[in-house]
Amino acid sequence: MEYINAIGRRKASVARVYLSKGKGNITVNGKDYKTYFPQPNISSKLMEPFDTVEVSGEYDLKVVVSGGGFKGQAEAIRMATSRALVQVSEDYRKPLKDRKFLMRDSRIVERKKYGKPKARKSFQFSKR
Repeated sequence: MEYINAIGRRKASVARVYLSKGKGNITVNGKDYKTYFPQPNISSKLMEPFDTVEVSGEYDLKVVVSGGGFKGQAEAIRMATSRALVQVSEDYRKPLKDRKFLMRDSRIVERKKYGKPKARKSFQFSKR
């Protein structure tokens, strides 16, 4: 097993994950994941697929992520990690699918319309 790569997307974020056998090291854009995502609730999202299939500390992750904010990036990494784990073993598919880690969340920001300040917000209406 050399590398297994997978792609995950969420909002405007795209994450490419390279999974290999190792000691559980996770690097995101060349940094440790705890320094890249200092908030504990966001950095714990990266570990959820490993905890679900109970393989924490068995695989190394190298992540390249771009676009969006930190929460969208973390959820894109979570999806890509789940897809890579399914490529390792098909037995991991059921628990990951039950937690909805393999499903693409297609909600994105609605585009701004002309004549309005935002997508749906309008300027104040004056009758007289």
